[in-house]
Amino acid sequence: MPTNSLRSPSRVSPAVWLFFLALGIRLFVLIRLSQSVHFLPDGDDMKFYSDWALRIAHGHLTDYQAFYGLPGYAYVLAGIFTLVGGYDPFTVGLLQSGMDAAIAVLLYRLSVVIFRSDPQRGEDAPSSRGAQIGIAAAIGWALFTPAQAFATITMPTVWLVLAYWLCVWWAVKTETSSWWKPWLGLGVFIGMITTLVATILFAVPILITAILRSVDRGRPFRARMPKIALAIIVLLAGPFVGSSPVWIHNYFIAREPVMLSAHGGINFWIGNNPTANGYPKMPPGIRASQEGLLRDSITLAEKAAGKKLRRAEVSRFWSAQANRYIHDNFFSWLRLMAVKFKNFWNAYQYDDLSIIKLLRDDGVVPPGLRFGFVAALGLAGCVPVLLRFPRAWWVAAAVFLHMCALMPVFVTERYRLAAVPGLMILGAGGLWIFWENLAGARWKPAVAYIALASLAGWFVSLPLPPADQGFWSLDYYKAGIRSTEAGDLNRAQRNLETAFAYVQNNADINFALGNLWLAKSDQTKDSREKARERGNAKIYYRRALDLNPAHSGTLNNLGVLAMEEELWDLAERFFTASLEAEPGDATRLYLLARARFGAGKKAEAQAALDEALKLRPHQREFLELQDKLQNPTPPAEAPRQSIPQPEPATKP
Repeated sequence: MPTNSLRSPSRVSPAVWLFFLALGIRLFVLIRLSQSVHFLPDGDDMKFYSDWALRIAHGHLTDYQAFYGLPGYAYVLAGIFTLVGGYDPFTVGLLQSGMDAAIAVLLYRLSVVIFRSDPQRGEDAPSSRGAQIGIAAAIGWALFTPAQAFATITMPTVWLVLAYWLCVWWAVKTETSSWWKPWLGLGVFIGMITTLVATILFAVPILITAILRSVDRGRPFRARMPKIALAIIVLLAGPFVGSSPVWIHNYFIAREPVMLSAHGGINFWIGNNPTANGYPKMPPGIRASQEGLLRDSITLAEKAAGKKLRRAEVSRFWSAQANRYIHDNFFSWLRLMAVKFKNFWNAYQYDDLSIIKLLRDDGVVPPGLRFGFVAALGLAGCVPVLLRFPRAWWVAAAVFLHMCALMPVFVTERYRLAAVPGLMILGAGGLWIFWENLAGARWKPAVAYIALASLAGWFVSLPLPPADQGFWSLDYYKAGIRSTEAGDLNRAQRNLETAFAYVQNNADINFALGNLWLAKSDQTKDSREKARERGNAKIYYRRALDLNPAHSGTLNNLGVLAMEEELWDLAERFFTASLEAEPGDATRLYLLARARFGAGKKAEAQAALDEALKLRPHQREFLELQDKLQNPTPPAEAPRQSIPQPEPATKP
């Protein structure tokens, strides 16, 4: 057997070692996460998916409306929870860790195929070059910090990355194919993944290119055309089959014309509106949490329409708003597209969950690579790799198409993660060529690579515009909220005061600081110190209201404080204003009823409580207040009401 052979019966394939290396790192993170306060989802999209999955696992399969959020991941989680007999995020993390380790293997396999031959130098036989580049790319993926975080939390990110690059690998390695094999299976597979993350559809152009290259290969193109056309039809039909449970539900159970999810319209508006900045900056009146965003998008659309809307109608409303903005502000929209392009490549880490910082601060995620470093190497390596290895164009196309998938909406760290495997391959290939040129004393191409790397490093490091400097407060803001909820108030204060130092004129940061001081006062026994801390809370709440008079969380908490001080009329005004900002909230209706009850307005209190009971007929506190209202004896002093947890706020 040749000494440069990549396979040998006497040794284990490097792919196996790479799988266990990546899996070991992911398991280390998962075990550390399981010992962290962030293990159980307590906010953002993670809690949204977990809560949805638990409702499904308990038998609530549908609400008979079109899905408002891609349902695939929630149903996968529900299946796992049902299989293991209960809520178990560790099993989810274990499964996703294995999937993430498989991505490292894919990088190795792809590199072996891409760098196997060197037409520029007349090499057609396999060499160790591809294996060496693949090992470097796979190790880079194993050490990539965002991948370490998103592989272990309850988010579908790793499912997309694995599926996307599995499609790319299949396209690269397929030399010959029939009109249906493997295209039918790949199409159905893509359809199934679209129910989790729809950007997998941008792998379809890559597979169509593979069809043109491989179907009935060896015959004249004209003779191949009928089978090529049939293969494309089969491939395009596959996603409809794979996603059929979702569109069948929407069309025939919910009776709404929605293919996957009706939330596409609001995402399109978030990415294309007068205040859009290329990141998921919420338009005025919309909260940043997944649940809050979806609820507010419906409420605002119905308020504008003046009537109740089906979810498909809500989606069309927001899509129309975005299209109108693009039509009326075309050149501004083109500038916005340029901003999104820059955001995609920028080293700034816009993690809308802030999970990376949270896990890094708690020592869950070990030090590793970040996007800016990988992007700079990938861009620098792109030119020499593409000039020398034609198969690398598949990888560059995959990175480009994934970037295009984000341009209609916005860029976040988890959204652009699917481009990182391709950048790892291009970056490792560029470094390998650079080292080869240095070893061979080929100084001109070596210097050219250094120039490319310097230019790429400058491009990805471009500073954010002055108007966007508040982005730097995001991680501290979200970390401060999580620390407040976890009871680590000293860490919360450090993070929130850092966020405030970046941006003083943000209502949500002031609201979070008010919640922090309120939580500190609850832990203080000295009455004078408690009064001082509650005074600080009120100061920040007042600042939040000055910045946003309709901030529902602030209005709610000020109402509770007024109720604790038996300022019943003031509390009623706060709760009424809170309900105007967020109508139909059961907790706020209950608190309004309590304030009216304290003020002696029994009839008005009963009216508010009746509305709350319609929404939550079995809530214990609601039923207790009902008993008091129906009791003819004078009501006893209302018990102290604890402040609700801070709500997810619009990102600074």
